[in-house]
Amino acid sequence: MPLKASQLKIGDTHSARLVEDLKRTQIVQYAGSSGDYNPLHTDEIFTTQVAGYPSVFAHGMLTMGMTGKMLTDYVGDARLTKYGVRFTSQVWPGDTLDATATVTEVGGGIAKFDVKTVNQNGVEVLSGYAEARVD
Repeated sequence: MPLKASQLKIGDTHSARLVEDLKRTQIVQYAGSSGDYNPLHTDEIFTTQVAGYPSVFAHGMLTMGMTGKMLTDYVGDARLTKYGVRFTSQVWPGDTLDATATVTEVGGGIAKFDVKTVNQNGVEVLSGYAEARVD
């Protein structure tokens, strides 16, 4: 059942665990489904020996997609009208991610949210905003 405006007030939060112990396989599966085979996400030797990172890391859009699913699980399918993010830190294999949406405004059939995703150490990996239709 879609979220109703009458159920919301400014400051309300909704949180969800997005992934626990992100696997390299999940990162490679995302590369396959998105068509983004950048070696920083799929080639350990390139990433460590050429690019100088400690490991491959997740696509930002994978984190955005998982966070977006948290939002649609909360507000209901086909209810988001705006969704934008900024990637603030890399997501590594083994990371556990938790996302939170905080209500910042409700009115006129629209709810606005601040969105944040953090890793197991509390490091913010994504920040953003969303708007959704609410009845």
